Amino acid sequence: MNFTIHNIKEWQEVVNKIIPDLKHNILLLKGNLGAGKTTFTQFLLKNLGSEDEVNSPTYSIVNEYSTPKGKIYHFDLYRLKNIEEVYDIGIEEYLDNAFLCIIEWPEVYEEELYGLKYHTMSIVNTGDEREISFE
Repeated sequence: MNFTIHNIKEWQEVVNKIIPDLKHNILLLKGNLGAGKTTFTQFLLKNLGSEDEVNSPTYSIVNEYSTPKGKIYHFDLYRLKNIEEVYDIGIEEYLDNAFLCIIEWPEVYEEELYGLKYHTMSIVNTGDEREISFE
């Protein structure tokens, strides 16, 4: 699925179309700084019934949110330098016990997902709009 949005309100339309297609419990979010990864996550969690305040996990590495369907873990792996640091935070346990794990900056961990089913969303900020692909 591909989308182009021009303002923050249009994230709702993206979320409306993606939620029915979320079949796996892992969602990789790719995009440069300021692309809209956390903004998308805010809209997604609200639509999944979370009443929690959603913030970027840049410094905490992982944030936990509650939804009626279960726990959602929101990761930001940007500051992690290697796969050992990813394992040190206990990512496998999170993946095993979550309704959904949203992973920003997943590149350091992506090879380890080989054989698992997951979704990938890429967001490109062109300045005037965001080009989004979801698979």
